[in-house]
Amino acid sequence: MRRLTGPHGLLALFLLLVGPQAPPVRAAGDDGLELVDPLIGATGGGNVFAGATLPYGLAKAVADVDGQNTGGFGLDGSNVTGFSSVHDSGTGGNPSLGNFPLFPQLCPDDDLNRCRFRIGDRKLRYRDGSVRATPGRFSLELESGVGADMTVSQHAALYRFRFPPAADARHPLILLDLTDLWKSRQNASVSVDERSGRMTGNGTFLPSFGAGSYALHFCVDFFGADLFDTGVWVNSRAGTEPKHISLTRGFNLFYLEGGAFARFSPRPGGDNTVTARVGISFKNAQQACRSAETEIARPLEDFDGLVRTAREQWREKLSPVTIKTGGATRDLAKSVWSGLYRNMISPQNYTGENPHWDTKRPYFDSFYCMWDSFRAQHPLLTIVDPQAQAQMVQSLLDTYRHEGWLPDCHMSMCQGWTQGGSNADVVIADAFVKNLSSPAAPIDWKLALEAVTADAEREPLEWSHHGRGGLQSWHRLGYIPYLDFDPLGFGTDSRSVSRTIEYSYNDFCLATLAEGLGEPDEVRRRYLERSMNWRNLWKKDQTSVIRGEDTGFRGFFQPRYANGTWGFQDPIACSALAGFCSLTTNPSETFEASIWQYLFFVPHAASSLISLVGGDDAFVSRLEYFHSVGLADISNEPVFLTVYLYHYAGRPALSARRAHAYVPSRFNATPGGLPGNDDSGAMGAFLFFSTLGLFPVAGQNVYLISPPFFEEVRVRSRASGRTATVRAVGFDPSYRRLSVQRALVNGREWTKSWIGHEFFLEGWTLELVLGEEESAWGTRPEDRPPSWAS
Repeated sequence: MRRLTGPHGLLALFLLLVGPQAPPVRAAGDDGLELVDPLIGATGGGNVFAGATLPYGLAKAVADVDGQNTGGFGLDGSNVTGFSSVHDSGTGGNPSLGNFPLFPQLCPDDDLNRCRFRIGDRKLRYRDGSVRATPGRFSLELESGVGADMTVSQHAALYRFRFPPAADARHPLILLDLTDLWKSRQNASVSVDERSGRMTGNGTFLPSFGAGSYALHFCVDFFGADLFDTGVWVNSRAGTEPKHISLTRGFNLFYLEGGAFARFSPRPGGDNTVTARVGISFKNAQQACRSAETEIARPLEDFDGLVRTAREQWREKLSPVTIKTGGATRDLAKSVWSGLYRNMISPQNYTGENPHWDTKRPYFDSFYCMWDSFRAQHPLLTIVDPQAQAQMVQSLLDTYRHEGWLPDCHMSMCQGWTQGGSNADVVIADAFVKNLSSPAAPIDWKLALEAVTADAEREPLEWSHHGRGGLQSWHRLGYIPYLDFDPLGFGTDSRSVSRTIEYSYNDFCLATLAEGLGEPDEVRRRYLERSMNWRNLWKKDQTSVIRGEDTGFRGFFQPRYANGTWGFQDPIACSALAGFCSLTTNPSETFEASIWQYLFFVPHAASSLISLVGGDDAFVSRLEYFHSVGLADISNEPVFLTVYLYHYAGRPALSARRAHAYVPSRFNATPGGLPGNDDSGAMGAFLFFSTLGLFPVAGQNVYLISPPFFEEVRVRSRASGRTATVRAVGFDPSYRRLSVQRALVNGREWTKSWIGHEFFLEGWTLELVLGEEESAWGTRPEDRPPSWAS
């Protein structure tokens, strides 16, 4: 096996001395699946997908609402508008997917044209207390008395609609709407077979955070009742003829609602239940039908079996982790297990569904977006599901192979908008330094080096959705100028500060990859030098004033013109104190975070940053101020690493105290239990690593050691079969003892405040002896996390 990149000779020698540890036996009856609650984050802006899905599944069935519906369903008491079979999870901005919803109803007096077809007419509240969500299953009851219960296979969803017995329920109706959650449909069509009731069709829609459009196809079959009649509907009217309809946006972009319907005659002695099977494909309706027929061959008999299969798959995915709570609250355990679960909802496995190129390789999509996920989600998957993570890296490289660039964001088969740097570079470097490999998903590292080098050296014509912009200035000036003149490509001309800082770290990741793959030393040196370009935007006399008072801190990043003169952005702009900034809302020279926030994103050269701000005490003072006055917003991913940056100044106990301030105050096991958008599981990954007591520095073979929130956590490596253990000696669930007094690895003293990925691969045991008073552990310069560039 290739040796991990970086200064790990000490770790390798340590392993030779103590030897590998035997994997402990998983505790009997320890089943994290029973603690998973898919509804955590279903309101309050978490935007999680709360419905039925397999791990990384394409089919994702849930009720769609007209309130907080970015993930389809929101537990906010809003109205149900339909039940659809594809969704994303935890994203911000516009709702994603939710295509071709079904809606069951009873027509008053059994009159077809008294049924309610349009979204605004048909929407209904769900009954309080009726919502049930478990991994692989979702159900609720509408105020009409119609119950909806759903589960999924990989490419298909199965719905059971139970209609109440009533005088006007002779012919219950189920409609299909040619729409999506965002109402982005450009054109669509549906045909319904008058003998079988099968509905097939497709539509073209817009991605919720990207360029271009995507086509999606469906195949719907009904079971359990006799077909009464079929037809199509437009706006509020319906008819049994014709059996086909096509919709498009007119010259005035008017959004016409329409679709198909089927009515049924319940069978004598039955329970008034109609079962609907929905197949979905990005290729064609025929493939949607084949997938549904293959995966759900017996719709009236398969429901419970599908639920069992889903639970078995989820249990297996969660199985590497064992938690001994030691008196920590059940609420915390539920939050952690649910966060781990959400990290395997997306990205989504679309293998065999890519309409743009045929490949035998696994294909994942819904990278939404890597600016959010590179920091914690992908490092977490590297630990608990390395084969899936290796397949994701393969997918990124396959995208480079066919589209010419690594994506920063990719969803619904479309290129997403780039938020800052070329952050697939970090995902790839992180995989490389941790020896990520899988026989089922071998990674072509030479191709990876080529792809990451392309990001650093070649500017795409359209750099808003891949690659980097302003490379001519980057290479010549060593920074991205404010109001840059860029004749080589086109993109959103903003974020000059945050792009400079992120490009610097991207180039460090390239230097790491080049060194590890044996490239000439001048290649490594070139990119290490560029990785220090962040210093070119450091204005040493810049002040920060908040509410009319000087904070007393000197030295901040500032925008800079191409001629070397300085521009200005208030260091608190784009913070919670001054208002949100994004690509489209108040664009600025930083993205979704302030200059105060970006001050701390130099994870490869922290010692240089600490020197710039005046030393350890000055750095700690800035961190304390940042976290205490409202500048830090844990609801957004750039803050994650700042919680643990005290390690670099020799104060790991302060990192622990900061983590123990954020976790109980901003995370809980309620539907509003996340501080912000879950972003495909990023919030859950932050929570998992924080409670584990090891936080990753993405792109480096470094985990920062901190007291865990549980007595013991074990993680079995799927790659080696060995089990790593983090144990708090004398664990105190009241968390009064938050300072590591002493650390032992496999029974031997460990003085460093960090550890490498060997910990997981080789199954080491880390024991932390805790106390109330801050100790000398991890404070010496030689025991701090490495600064790789200076």
